[in-house]
Amino acid sequence: MNTTTKSTSETGHAKNIAHFLQLISFCEGYEENYNPIKETLKIIPLKELHNEAQERLNITKTQKVTFDNATNNRRVPFADLKQLSTKIINALSVSGADTLSINNAKSINKKIQGKSNKSTNSTPDTEATNTISTSQQSYDKQIDNFSNLIEILQQQTSYTPNEAQLKIDALQTKLQDLQNKNTNVTTSYIPYSNAMLARNETLYNPLTGLVQTAKEVKQYVKSVYGPNSKQYKQISALEFKKIKKY
Repeated sequence: MNTTTKSTSETGHAKNIAHFLQLISFCEGYEENYNPIKETLKIIPLKELHNEAQERLNITKTQKVTFDNATNNRRVPFADLKQLSTKIINALSVSGADTLSINNAKSINKKIQGKSNKSTNSTPDTEATNTISTSQQSYDKQIDNFSNLIEILQQQTSYTPNEAQLKIDALQTKLQDLQNKNTNVTTSYIPYSNAMLARNETLYNPLTGLVQTAKEVKQYVKSVYGPNSKQYKQISALEFKKIKKY
């Protein structure tokens, strides 16, 4: 995870909103000289837009915490899956099961031991949706492979290990836990993703977004006081950036 990217993105949205509030304060200070024709550039609509942007950002932060918690909780049951699968293969190999079943089980175990799942722990809101989707598919495949492995064990009457964690019932419980934790990540990502979309619409819509509105406010003040005026220099120093990534 790139912590620099995370920091830049998370503070970027907040800085835009904070600078917008400063912009409004400057405009209020111009008193009757600040009198734009366009309705969206008037003080009250500017304040409403600021409040909406702040609320959208807060909601996104809340949903992100929920998503991060679900992602962290998922990592725990998956952490020992490879080791557990190897133990299963060893137990099956000495259980008296037929060679074909053992080979099939080994083939599935190779898939489980393959590419490691890349955790999306503390996923920054700059993470691309396709990256999250790839990670999700990886977890889905691990669950599917583990389920297929259990299916082979269930068909082998000779597979009766004494170790509690290797028994069929324990493995089915493990599988259910994996499925539940994985589903929690999926369901928590949906409101998080929707919150990001709503936040980005409020801040970065090319026609009505906060960043575009700030640009228009600057242009108006420039037209009133001139490009070399103290007033314009006050607000021109306020930086607004469009954060392209989530």
